[in-house]
Amino acid sequence: MSLWSKWLNDFVSLKYLPRFFAKIYQTKPSLFVANLSLRLLKSLFPVVLLWVGKEIIDQVILIVNQPNTDLTELYWLIGIEFGIALLGDVFNRLIALTDGLMGDLYSNSSSVELIQKTARVELAYLEDSEFYNKLERARRQTTSRVSLMSNVLTQAQDLITVTSLISALIYFYPILIILLVISIIPSFINELKFSKSSYSLQRSWTPERRELDYMRMIGASDITAKEVKLFGLADFISDTFRTIADKYYQANRRLAIRRTIWGATYHVFGDFAYYGAYVFIVLKAVAGAVTIGELTFLAGSFNRLRNQLQGIFSRFSKITESALYLQDYFDFIDMEFKTAADFEQRPIPKEILTGISFVNVSFRYPQSENDVLTNISFELKKGEKLALVGENGAGKTTLIKLLLRLYEPTSGAILLDGVDIRHFDQEAYQEVFGAIFQDFVKYYLSAKVNIAVGNIKDVDNTPKIKAAAVRSLADDVIRSLPLGYEQKLGKRFRKGAELSGGQWQKVALARAYMTNAQIIILDEPTSALDARAEYEVFQRFVGLTKERTSIIISHRFSTVRMADRILVLKNGGILELGTHKELLANQQLYAELFELQAAGYKD
Repeated sequence: MSLWSKWLNDFVSLKYLPRFFAKIYQTKPSLFVANLSLRLLKSLFPVVLLWVGKEIIDQVILIVNQPNTDLTELYWLIGIEFGIALLGDVFNRLIALTDGLMGDLYSNSSSVELIQKTARVELAYLEDSEFYNKLERARRQTTSRVSLMSNVLTQAQDLITVTSLISALIYFYPILIILLVISIIPSFINELKFSKSSYSLQRSWTPERRELDYMRMIGASDITAKEVKLFGLADFISDTFRTIADKYYQANRRLAIRRTIWGATYHVFGDFAYYGAYVFIVLKAVAGAVTIGELTFLAGSFNRLRNQLQGIFSRFSKITESALYLQDYFDFIDMEFKTAADFEQRPIPKEILTGISFVNVSFRYPQSENDVLTNISFELKKGEKLALVGENGAGKTTLIKLLLRLYEPTSGAILLDGVDIRHFDQEAYQEVFGAIFQDFVKYYLSAKVNIAVGNIKDVDNTPKIKAAAVRSLADDVIRSLPLGYEQKLGKRFRKGAELSGGQWQKVALARAYMTNAQIIILDEPTSALDARAEYEVFQRFVGLTKERTSIIISHRFSTVRMADRILVLKNGGILELGTHKELLANQQLYAELFELQAAGYKD
C-alpha cells in the first residue's frame, strides 16, 4: 500500500471520533465543557510566556546599558511570568483531573452498552470462535479508550498553540516556516509508515491473546487448582503460555526495532533543517536585525514549534491507531443480528390455552454443515409434565434452548397456542419460562442474590427468597453460613464461603421457586444431590408444577417416570414418545436404558 493510500485509510478511521466524543459529552456535559475551556486557555500560555520572556531579556539589557532606568516594569514582567507559570500548573492538574473523571465515566457507560448489546446476541453467535474474537476486541476497547480521548483533546490544544507560534514567526521571518516544515517532514513520514502496523499486529493476534488469557486463568485459578496440582499440569500450562507469548514477543520486537531504526534515521535529517534555521536567527541577531530578546523569542518559538509539530504528528499516529481499535467497538455495537422483523408483533398471551408445538424444527450452528436437530415435531400440552431422555449429544439441551429462543430454528417453527413464537417480543416470550440448567451459573455474590436471579425484580423481597430456599432445601445450607442470606458465596472475593456441589445445586434450584412462570424447565437439576435429597426435591417440584407445564431432562429414571409423557431423542431426531409403561413395552432405546440402570441398582 502506498503512503498516500495509507494516509487516506488513516483519515477514514477518524470518522468514529465525532461519535466517540458525543458519547463522552453525554456522560457529563459540564465536565466536558470545563475540560475544553481549560485547554483553550492553556493553549495560549506558551506563546505568552515566550513573549514575556523576550520582554524581560530586552528590559534587562536596557537596564544594564542605562543603570538609572526604573525597575518597576521589570518586576511587573517577572510577576506576570510567575503568575502564568503558576496558573499553567493549576490548569494542567485540572485538565488531568477532568480527563480522568470523563475517562472513568465513558469506560463505565461503554461497558454497560457492551453488556446490553451482548445480551441481545443470539447464543449460537457467542459460541462461534470468530464472533467471539470480535467481542473480545470490542471488550478491550471499553477500558483502553481513555488515552484516545486525552490524545485528541491535547491534539486540539496543541494545534491552537502551534497556530499562535506560527503567526509569531510569520510576523518576523516567513522563511522560518519553510525550514520548520522541512525539519518535521521526516518524522511525519516515519509515523505515517508505522501508524497502522501495531494495530494490524494486535488484530491478527486476537485468537492467540485470547489463548494467553485462558492459559493465565487455568494456571492461576481456584477452579482449576485441584486438577493442576493432581495431574502436574503447571509445567505444561506455563510452557504452552511461554511458547505463544514468545512468538508474540518476537513479532512485536521486530516491529519495534524497525520503527526505532527508521525513526532515528529520519530524525537526523530533521535536525539539519532545525539547526539551519537556528543559524539563520543567530546571524540576524549578530547583524543587529533583531534584539537579543527577539533572538530568544524566535529561537524558543522555533524550538517549541518543532517539538509540538513532531508531537502532533506522533500523536496523530497514536490517534489513528486508537481510532482503528475504536472502530472494533462501534462495529460490534452496530452489528445487526437475525431478528423476527418479518413477523408482525403480537401481544404475548396472559395465559397459555393449549400449549407449545414443534413443527418440523431443525437447527444447525453457524458455519456448521450438520444439523444438531432434524425435523422435530411434537406437542407439549398445557399442564403436562414432559421428560426428555437420550444419550449425551442427542440434542436435549439444544431443543430446550430453541424453546427458550436462545437459538432460532434453522427451519421449521415453534408455536405457542398455534402462533409462531417469532410473532412475540423475545423478552416478553422468555418471561413465560423459568429454567434451571445443569451448568447453572455460580454467581460469586450474596446467597440472597443467587436465589433472586430466578426473578431479579424480587431481589429485595426477602420473605419470598427465604420461602424459595425452604422449598429447594437450600435454607438449611444458607442458615449455616456466618452471614446467612447476606453471605457472599464462592472464594473469589474476600470473606466468601465455598459450597459443595450439592449445596450449590440446592441454591440454584431455589431460583425455580422464585418465578411465577407458566412453564418450568429443569435440565439435570439434581445431578449433584444424593438419592434422598433428589426424591424430596422432586416431590416438592411436583407440587410447584401442579397445574403448570413443565419439562424435565434427567438421566435418572426414578425422576423421569414421574412425567406424564417421555420424549426419547437419538441423533437429533425423535425416536419414541409416550408414557413410561408404553415405552417399556416398545422395547427400544428407553427400555434398554431403563433396564441398564435398574440392573446397576440391583447389583
